[in-house]
Amino acid sequence: MALVDKLGAALDSSGGGIILTTVDSLADWARGKSLWSMPMGTACCAMELIAGSFSKFDFDRHGTFPRPDPRHVDVMIVAGTITRKMAPAVKRIYEQMAEPKWVIAMGNCAVSGGIFYYDSYSVIRGVDEILPVDVYIAGCPPRPESMQDAVFQLREKIATESIAPGKKREVEFSLPMPGAGVRGGDAE
Repeated sequence: MALVDKLGAALDSSGGGIILTTVDSLADWARGKSLWSMPMGTACCAMELIAGSFSKFDFDRHGTFPRPDPRHVDVMIVAGTITRKMAPAVKRIYEQMAEPKWVIAMGNCAVSGGIFYYDSYSVIRGVDEILPVDVYIAGCPPRPESMQDAVFQLREKIATESIAPGKKREVEFSLPMPGAGVRGGDAE
């Protein structure tokens, strides 16, 4: 019943189990619930990215599984400083990813170059100079909870995309945010 509610579909009145939905809704639901990620940890933000995969935060329960091969992933998570020398390699890895693909910039260095941009000629001012970024996470380093929030924001973005190239679709629902109503200290 929860799947039917989230897709905005309805069961027939006799309770026969008929699900009415669109291919777009079904594809977006499946894509949003199984985001395989390419962790591109280049600096200290990578430690927080790694912490997200341990049992306390457990990104796996949200359907976000890290994979080492760019040909098998949907999301590249850039966590850390990108230098001019490293930029072509990062761009090449992104180009090896299959469509549809998304990018999350994690940490101040990935978002804007961070403190290193002003002290070094070799640091690029944010990964969005070389890749199209879908979600930004500020912080030095950001907490794993911020990474979880970014995954939920990306799911909301995916829900508005159509499987037809270049077409957006209207969405009549919003994904529930986990932990709604939970105070900061009660979440453990």
